[in-house]
Amino acid sequence: MDFREFERLVRRLARDIPEAYLDGIAAVDVSPKSVPHPTRADVYTLGECIPLHGDADEAQSRVVLYHGSFRALASTQEDFAWREEAWETLTHELRHHLEWRANADALEVFDWAADQNFARQEGKPFDPLFHLSGERVDDGVFRIDDDVFLDRLVRRRPEAVDLTWHGVRYRVAVPDVPLPLFLTLDGLREPPPGEAIIVLRRRGRLWDLLRRPQPPSQAVQTVRSA
Repeated sequence: MDFREFERLVRRLARDIPEAYLDGIAAVDVSPKSVPHPTRADVYTLGECIPLHGDADEAQSRVVLYHGSFRALASTQEDFAWREEAWETLTHELRHHLEWRANADALEVFDWAADQNFARQEGKPFDPLFHLSGERVDDGVFRIDDDVFLDRLVRRRPEAVDLTWHGVRYRVAVPDVPLPLFLTLDGLREPPPGEAIIVLRRRGRLWDLLRRPQPPSQAVQTVRSA
């Protein structure tokens, strides 16, 4: 099913949703993006409920279905049911919206994490632990908007780090810069729509309370297959 056909399908399905369940939904959109799971091969994010900035009392969300992810899965399954999968994804993301609206504190935390990520992207000061307030995708894996963060606790800065992304093992050299380090990964076979970042940080120690916090370092490094 091509993008335009899928877009028409999603619009028809959205019209079948009772109005009460669409309260606070600013838009139901279809994106051409493919969103691979950070660690598991042949697993893709089919849709997402994206909270929009605003008052908690009037919390709104945007629901997005990713045509590229549907197409990737369909290429591996001869009997892939586009309509059934689209309906299940759409209703699943609407449930997420209702959960967001019921938890104003979670909305505020997510907004804060998104703001910190914007600061990181713009080279401004940011909290070195903000990524832990993103959406938890897997153990030690967090997502904020289109960016994915792989959190690693280390005793000291390693020379290289091994990681698995979408079922493929990689190794990346670690530059000689202070920790914590936000290391953006370049060269992944199936990258996320945004950035894939491995965060190397030391476990907190008692004497750290007496020190001025070390501002996070940032770098970009090309990965190679392990």
